[in-house]
Amino acid sequence: MKITRDMGIQDVVDTYPELVPVFFKYGLGCLGCAAARFESIEQGANAHGIDVDLLINDLNKALAQ
Repeated sequence: MKITRDMGIQDVVDTYPELVPVFFKYGLGCLGCAAARFESIEQGANAHGIDVDLLINDLNKALAQ
């Protein structure tokens, strides 16, 4: 499985809880908030001024380990 920018934040966290530290590293700490339930990774990254390509890359690296 590969993480993509269009995947829902909450879906990814629910499926891969081991990726939570990567989200925290990028300042996406409100994983339980209402927005995380309907926002894609790209939408969340854009809302927080995060480079979505770097985030996706790090998420996939962590998933591969």
